Amino acid sequence: MVDSIPNPVAVGEVRIGKGSRLALIAGPCVMEPNDLTMRIAVRLREICDRLEVPLIFKASFDKANRTSVSSYRGPGLAEGMKVFQRVKAETGLPVTTDVHETHQATTIAETVDLLQVPAFLARQTDLLEAVAATRRPVNVKKGQFMAPWDMNNVVTKLITFGSAGAILTERGTTFGYGRLVNDFRAIPQMQETGAPVVFDATHSVQLPGAGTGGTTTAGQREMIPTLARAAVAAGCDALFVEVHPDPDRALSDGPNSLRLEDLEPLLRTCLRIRQAIGD
Repeated sequence: MVDSIPNPVAVGEVRIGKGSRLALIAGPCVMEPNDLTMRIAVRLREICDRLEVPLIFKASFDKANRTSVSSYRGPGLAEGMKVFQRVKAETGLPVTTDVHETHQATTIAETVDLLQVPAFLARQTDLLEAVAATRRPVNVKKGQFMAPWDMNNVVTKLITFGSAGAILTERGTTFGYGRLVNDFRAIPQMQETGAPVVFDATHSVQLPGAGTGGTTTAGQREMIPTLARAAVAAGCDALFVEVHPDPDRALSDGPNSLRLEDLEPLLRTCLRIRQAIGD
């Protein structure tokens, strides 16, 4: 365990970690045109207010790691920050997004409440230093290639660099080619670092490259509820779920996004599990 690590971690008015309610990080994979991002944020706020679930809204302004060069990436940094400003102004929600490059960190931190480091970049020391220096809390997704206990070094870097708070996310481990598996021992093992742990129930069902060298990532959307329920039973501090009103038409990660209308019943079940285990 890293000394002097905050737990719970404050993200706006949301608290993630010890003694706090099960929180949710949710939103579309990428910001889409025609005001869809705003409509999803409003709907998520309504659902979580009804269930008393603390909510952080997520969306990507740029999907820098798309499989194909021709895939939709998003509106870009400048336009993306305008979208987040509107979401915050009209819903009051804290927001989070990925930081892909060191030079983006300061600009993003002017608007975004929780900076996220993508799984592929979890070990990048310069990027960890840049996000920590913003004095915003940071959520690092465990690399698909990393063991849970290796995340202790990530937390140490963030605290050494002065981060306002460290959160870790489990999102599956590479198993052969084109498959991810979840070992739910990773949740308590990563909590031993002292950081709160989030479970990403949607990226965990990815089938990268369709498992056949294709140009898009496939997924097993039907397995999202199973993994989410298991993660809550294993004691995760928050869930991460990408949602879309019509996942089959989503511009990114549709096959592993939860249909928006299915979120509320899933949350109700997860809250009952949380109550049953006494957290």
